[in-house]
Amino acid sequence: MTVLPIPALTPVAAHRIARLRLWHVPLTSHTAYYMADGKTCDTVDTVVIAVDTDTGLTGWGEVCPIPHYLPAYARGVAPALQELAPVILGGDPVGVEALMARADAFLPGHVYAKSALDIALWDITGQVTGLPIHALLGGQRQETLPLYHSITCVEPDEMARIAREAQAQGIAQFQAKLGASGDWQTDVERLAKVRAAVGPGPLVYGDWNCGATTLDAIRVGRAAAHLDVMLEQPCATLEDCARVQSATGLPMKLDELAHDTASLLEAHRLGIMDAVALKLSKFGGLAATRRARDLCLHLGAKMCIECTWGSDIVTAAALHLGAATPPGRVLNVCDLSGYVSPRLAPDAPTRAGGRIAPPDRPGLGIIVDQDRLGPPDLILD
Repeated sequence: MTVLPIPALTPVAAHRIARLRLWHVPLTSHTAYYMADGKTCDTVDTVVIAVDTDTGLTGWGEVCPIPHYLPAYARGVAPALQELAPVILGGDPVGVEALMARADAFLPGHVYAKSALDIALWDITGQVTGLPIHALLGGQRQETLPLYHSITCVEPDEMARIAREAQAQGIAQFQAKLGASGDWQTDVERLAKVRAAVGPGPLVYGDWNCGATTLDAIRVGRAAAHLDVMLEQPCATLEDCARVQSATGLPMKLDELAHDTASLLEAHRLGIMDAVALKLSKFGGLAATRRARDLCLHLGAKMCIECTWGSDIVTAAALHLGAATPPGRVLNVCDLSGYVSPRLAPDAPTRAGGRIAPPDRPGLGIIVDQDRLGPPDLILD
C-alpha cells in the first residue's frame, strides 16, 4: 500500500487590528417613509466603520438605527466602540466570534453598535481566506434572493400606484405600511387597493411597526381577511400580537419584538411567528443572526433577512446570510441601499427582476467609495 504524504498546510499570516475609523453619513430616502405612531424615516444617519489591520487589510461595517424605532441610536455607536477599544485594538480579526465574545464580556449589551464591528470582522476574515462571506456561513444555497418592496403609508391610491410600479420591476412581495393616518378604515382601504393593484397571488402584508392598538388591528384584520393578506407586528407586545392573530385568523410576521433567543421561542409558543424579520443590528451582527437563523429553521418560521436601514455595506452583509440559508425558508430580503442615497459602494448589488444576487468576491465583496465618506469623525488607534 502506498502511503501518500500529507501536504503541508500554509500558515495563515497573523493579523492584528491596528486602527478603527468611523463616519456618520446622512442617508436620504427616495421617498419619506411614514409609519404608525408618528414614526418617520426620511434622512437618517448611518454609521460606517472601517477596521484596519497591521497587514493592510480593511474590513467595512455599517449600522443605521431609525430614530425612535428601537433601543438604538446612531450617535451611540462611537462611544460604545471607544469603550471597546482596549478589546478591539490589537485583537485578531480572523475568527469573528472569539473577538466578539471578548467584546460581550467587556461591554454587555449595545448589540447594535457591535453589529457594525461584527460585519467588519467577517469582511476581513473573508479577505484573508479568499472567500465570500456566504461561503464562510455554510455555502451559497441560491444564486439570487427574492425581494419585497416597502410602501410608505400615504393615500391608498398612491400606495397602489407604487405597488404597480414595483410589480412591473418583477417584485412579487409587498409590505404596505399602515397606521400613519390614525384611522383603521383607511388602513383597510390601503390593503384592498394594494391587493387589487397587484392581483391575486403576490404576497401582501400590512405593517404597523408596533403602532396599533389591538382594537384597531383586529378591526383591520377582520375587514381585510378576504383579501389574502398577512399582518406584520401590529402591537408593542407579543401578547397583544397574539390576541390580534387569534381574533383575525391571519398569518403574522414579527419584526421589532424578535431580537434574541427568548423572544423567538416565546413568539413561536404564542403561534405568531409564521414569518420573522431577522435584522442584523437587533441581534448584534452576522454571527448572532446566523444563530437566530438556525433556531428559526428548527422552529419552522420563514425569514426576512435584512437590517433596520442602511446602504450598501449592511445590505451586502445581509445578502450573504440570506444566500447561505435554505431557499424554501427565505421569505425575502431587502435591498436597503436601493431606497436611499448616496450609494456608498457603486459596484454593490442592485435589484433585477424582483431579485438580488449576493456579491461573489472575498469578504463582503464590495468596494466602498471613501471619497463619498469624507474625513472620518473618529479614529481609534
